[in-house]
Amino acid sequence: MLPELEELLPEIKETTRVRTRRGYHYYFSLNGDYIKSTNSLFGKRLELRSNGNYVVAPPSIIKAHRYVYEVPLSEMLPIPKLLIKKGREPVSYVEDRKHKIFKLPKYHGQNVDCMRQILSKGLEVGERDGGLFILYNLLLQNSNEKDYSKKIVIIKNKSLSKPLTDTEIENIFKKSYKHGCSSIEEKLPFINCDNCKFKFKGGKLKAENILVRNLSKIKHISNTERGIACLLGTVFDGEAVTINEIAMCANMDYRVVKKAVEGLQEGGFKVNLKN
Repeated sequence: MLPELEELLPEIKETTRVRTRRGYHYYFSLNGDYIKSTNSLFGKRLELRSNGNYVVAPPSIIKAHRYVYEVPLSEMLPIPKLLIKKGREPVSYVEDRKHKIFKLPKYHGQNVDCMRQILSKGLEVGERDGGLFILYNLLLQNSNEKDYSKKIVIIKNKSLSKPLTDTEIENIFKKSYKHGCSSIEEKLPFINCDNCKFKFKGGKLKAENILVRNLSKIKHISNTERGIACLLGTVFDGEAVTINEIAMCANMDYRVVKKAVEGLQEGGFKVNLKN
């Protein structure tokens, strides 16, 4: 906990608190107030998330770290007045050497939540390459022209505290792209897809979904096979996947998953495995 943050917001000592992989999340109730999200609260590298934004919540597990409540939800306090005031101040797009504010350009696919999350995140070292690479290709997938997609990525990069070099950005534009929803979450742990209406081909198990296509073939299967089939049809939605990726997602032994997949394949279920 930053001493200066505790001084500015003494409420954080008492309100709901979650331990994350790199620090803490503090929860406050809005009570109808509108609070503007920011990556630079009080001009520092502190994120404030509100109205339409998402965070990873307990009991999620990311990279072997389980998110847990250190102070329970029942102890959540109202949003501090200082934050309400900040949220109502007009947004400035003036840049200085210490802090750059990102002015979001318009783009096609603004309801694709992973794009919005990448654009609103102050990407750190280790997140920049993957975040900007995925952002660029998602922009292309959502009918943005190539030059305009590059422009958005370049502007986003320049807004970062430690931007990539021009050469590194050009390399991003040259690489081939093969990510699906599940691999985006794997590459960018800050992405939360729980409420994305575009997951599972429009948010629904439509006729082209791998699970729906195979329903008639999986009547006589074990509970393990049924669980793996559900993962293939929802979390992975027919993407090419490895046995190990399925096992990690299901938190199951590799051998058990391998046997279940083989059983599904023997029953005629089309499992799209990576080579």
